[in-house]
Amino acid sequence: MNLVKSTGTFGFYTIISRLLGYFRDVLIAIFLGTSFLADAFFVAFRIPNTFRRLFAEGTFNSAFVPSYTSESIKGRSKSKKFASEIFNLLFLGLFFLVLIIEIFMPFFISLIAPGFVEDDKKIKLAIDLTRITFPFLMFVSLSSFFSAILNSHNKFAAASAAPIILNLVLIGILFFGSYLNDELIFYLAYGVSVAGFLQLIFLYNFSKKFYPVEFKFKFEINNKVKIFFRKLLPSIFSSGVTQINILVGTIIASFQASAVSYLYYADRIYQINLAIAGIAIGVVILPQLSKHVFLKKKSKILQIQNKALELTMFLSLPASVALFVASEKIISALFGYGSFDMEAVSNTAKALFYFGLGLPAFSLIKVFSTFFFANNDTKTPFYISLISVILNISISIYFFDNIGFIIIPIATTISSWFNSIILFIFLKKNNLFNFTNMFFIKFFKIVIASILMGIFFRYLIEFFDTKLVYDYELKSIYLVLSVLLGLIFYLILSFFMKAFNYKDLKLKY
Repeated sequence: MNLVKSTGTFGFYTIISRLLGYFRDVLIAIFLGTSFLADAFFVAFRIPNTFRRLFAEGTFNSAFVPSYTSESIKGRSKSKKFASEIFNLLFLGLFFLVLIIEIFMPFFISLIAPGFVEDDKKIKLAIDLTRITFPFLMFVSLSSFFSAILNSHNKFAAASAAPIILNLVLIGILFFGSYLNDELIFYLAYGVSVAGFLQLIFLYNFSKKFYPVEFKFKFEINNKVKIFFRKLLPSIFSSGVTQINILVGTIIASFQASAVSYLYYADRIYQINLAIAGIAIGVVILPQLSKHVFLKKKSKILQIQNKALELTMFLSLPASVALFVASEKIISALFGYGSFDMEAVSNTAKALFYFGLGLPAFSLIKVFSTFFFANNDTKTPFYISLISVILNISISIYFFDNIGFIIIPIATTISSWFNSIILFIFLKKNNLFNFTNMFFIKFFKIVIASILMGIFFRYLIEFFDTKLVYDYELKSIYLVLSVLLGLIFYLILSFFMKAFNYKDLKLKY
């Protein structure tokens, strides 16, 4: 496996998906803005979308890949038997979970959006929309199973491309937004579930040569299966802690008008970088890292870990600096159209600014957690993540009345830095990770290159200031131009400073 090339493959399709997701959200912003319709839809979309991120972006992998890889080493029949037992239990469990939630949806919505309870119109709409979108949870979770099968065999393209389907379906619906009026949100909700089903069919088509589905309702729950499911819940919680924190933030934000929408739009921007700097790297290294841990190849383990961490910093630090420098211009240029007014731009930009400060931590959590998962340890990151979520909730609730929704991204960032630092301390304590001497040299160069890029990017934003004002229709073009010039500057600077070793493009791990 080539770490950089595999990450590039995963990252390429993920970026395409996120860019289409951005285009989708621009259309939503134009038609819905931050209205009560938008708030209701985002609550309905947040639930299945959170589970999509929890399952599809490496969390299911975290529990499945190490176990499946160890079974694969023993033989194809062993891995097939293990996969079949997991699939059938997963299918039954998800079916009954979706059925139960659909029946008790009013109670469920009152838990996840308590701020809607006193607004009859808003909560009824949220209940109706969530009932439509909720089957997506089952489809995307089963899709994650097939993605994990593919990833275990170092096949990353199809799994990373699958989310594109959701964005294409929703964009197709949004093109008719001016004709659908208020009915648009219902068509979008149906589109979510339809896209989930199409994604499931798409992934099964690629994975069936490794594992053809066998429906069996009489199966043995052996010790290996029990161990897997004991690992699954902690891995969902620990690997998806950032998404859990965002979901918690949505619940708290429901008490303030339009706050759910502000957080949603801000979340969309930094997630583009997180998808590569944290999620892609974590997903790509897990199969090989698990294999080397199983075979006890310490030199290979150390090499993969340090290169993964180096690549994470190389990708996340400059993005964090860019968000710190120009969060308001970014939001204005990307979403400042139609119903998305100046107030929405200002409030969303504040949220993005604080999320941006936490971006490196969000990425580190993904990578550090993977180091634990490769060693079949899901409990340690689970307990650390649990404390992190409690910290996040405590800060958010304590300051919400005085500060409002902006405390949510602040609390998420603080709790995420806490999480990543404690993960690192436990990795060192358990002797699961060590730095190489070269890492510190590269890290210093990456920091310098990121700071210089930030200064250059700030200059570009000021240079194009008149072209980036809210009322200028083509402002997004000048933002994209500034980002591209900043990226080129950073890559050239990194090349001459040797902040990243480009020989890694050919290096096998």
